Amino acid sequence: MRSTTIKAFRLLALLAVVGALPAVLAHGDEDAMSMDMGSDKAMGGHGGMAEDPKPDPDSYPPTYFAHPEHVTAIYAHIGLMVVGWIFVLPTAVMLSISRSRYTLAAQFLFLLTNAIGVLVGIVYNANTPDLYPNNAHHKLGWLVTWVTGAQVLVGLVGRIAGMRSESFRQGQGREEEQSFIPVSTEAMAEHHLRHQDAYSSPYRGSNDSGQGTERNTESLRSDSLSTTAGRDSPIELSDRRAHYDEDEEDLVFKPAEMQPSNAPRSFLAKLAGKISNRAWRTIMLGYEFVDRTILILGYITLCTGLITYARFFEGHEVFSGLAHWIKGGIFFWYGILTLGRWSGSFGELGWAWNIRPKQRSQAWRPSAEFVEGALIFTYGSTNIFLEHLGSSESKFSSQDLEHVSITVLFIGGGLLAMLIESTHIRELLNTTTTEAVLSHPDHAYNDEERAALEPPRQYEFSINPIPALVILLLGIMMSSHTQQSMISSMVHKQWGNLLTGASFARGFTYVLLYLKPPRSVLPSRPPTELLTAFGLISGGTIFMASSGDTVAGMIHYDLDAMFFYTVTMGLVGLLMAWIVLLLAFKGWAVRKESNRSLTWRRQQPRR
Repeated sequence: MRSTTIKAFRLLALLAVVGALPAVLAHGDEDAMSMDMGSDKAMGGHGGMAEDPKPDPDSYPPTYFAHPEHVTAIYAHIGLMVVGWIFVLPTAVMLSISRSRYTLAAQFLFLLTNAIGVLVGIVYNANTPDLYPNNAHHKLGWLVTWVTGAQVLVGLVGRIAGMRSESFRQGQGREEEQSFIPVSTEAMAEHHLRHQDAYSSPYRGSNDSGQGTERNTESLRSDSLSTTAGRDSPIELSDRRAHYDEDEEDLVFKPAEMQPSNAPRSFLAKLAGKISNRAWRTIMLGYEFVDRTILILGYITLCTGLITYARFFEGHEVFSGLAHWIKGGIFFWYGILTLGRWSGSFGELGWAWNIRPKQRSQAWRPSAEFVEGALIFTYGSTNIFLEHLGSSESKFSSQDLEHVSITVLFIGGGLLAMLIESTHIRELLNTTTTEAVLSHPDHAYNDEERAALEPPRQYEFSINPIPALVILLLGIMMSSHTQQSMISSMVHKQWGNLLTGASFARGFTYVLLYLKPPRSVLPSRPPTELLTAFGLISGGTIFMASSGDTVAGMIHYDLDAMFFYTVTMGLVGLLMAWIVLLLAFKGWAVRKESNRSLTWRRQQPRR
């Protein structure tokens, strides 16, 4: 074991030295580039660290950022939208996913915050000139507002339609049917079977709390015992998770027409009673879809608001803006996904650096690396000519060919990553070995030889470095990418180095997992993944700031590259802390609701 550890540290040290080589070489290239820029005035530089020539202030179009009137109103609009979409709405989404009874309260709080923000924005627009005609922010803002309003309306109708009086619940002696909450019939059956043993003993074996990814297996419990007085039993927590198993799709909906005849029925209850179960299923699928995509839509809306506020990407520059902000946004959310995987999200799929829990239905589920490869392939195949569309010339320049080559790298790398994740492809690659073994069917194997026929333990976990390699090469290429100004070169180098660091951190994760593959369904939480997430989120954010209009705005308002870099690092640190708190809050909400449901069931008469 000691020799293995020493070898691992030596390998990590070697990788660190190799990773430092591009930075050393880039430093020499940077000096040469500075000399070239000092002699070539067409590049806009003056040698060394001299500033770029500042354009005529009168040539820069007026923006809302510099508009002197009604500043308080626009700041209030921005503040309310940030509070609503970054703090209140994510909290409501976590409560909704957790099937919490506080969901509607949080959603109404968001609607109130958003409505005030929209009203302030309307007042501001009425009293200021239209500096950005036909912008996308106004249209998209109204769209997401109506989408969230419709979701809350569905929740409200479901809550009223599903309400029953307490006496009716006790008379029926069945599962609690509060609001429209979907509950799996298989999970309910499993819950009752498990509770037959739960009532038989006043003691419970404790297990790890996790993120709701583990099943109620004996291998997950320790030998410690705790009484049920004054605290929740961990085994009960495991039982409750059966109610909130998101993998199940057999949902049960109780329409309002099942209420007793003497129960008061409102207009919404009568309306919901006319909706069939199949229609409810379709509506609930839309509700769940909005739950899992509304934050991304909100992110896009906030980005378009920033673009409108600074008046970026007008006219032909829209293609350059789309190229940078779409790419940067992808890396941003890729980093959030990575942080979520470290926290334990998607553990039921085996994405949380864990072994996928055994389930009734062992249908094929894509690995996280397969999804990464598919996203890389899709991105490369759909954005291959986007940079060239932003050029004013019809001919392909050398920079256009560079961007096309990068997208081809994404296509090839993404396809290779998906092929590596295919179990059928891997089985075909083992054909030579398996045929050699099958050529001697009469051979009598001893125990040692029979053990050699077993698949390696590394086969149980996906170790696919191709997505990290693609991002690494992108970071190296962009770090030394020739730009038209010094500040643009610095910004590209910043996010290129961040993506390079994220790729190396992911590589270290694979080294650790190759030496000791995960053996538990609980999230292993490699510490290197925190570095990966930080590099991807911050690198994606600065990627967005490297577009031509954004750099021109930084030069116009005397904002240097390091100012934006340091502000981004601080905001990313706060954002990651908020995301971890949100995921922990989701776990608390699940336990709170499952505890309430379990308490109600214990009060029901045994039959």
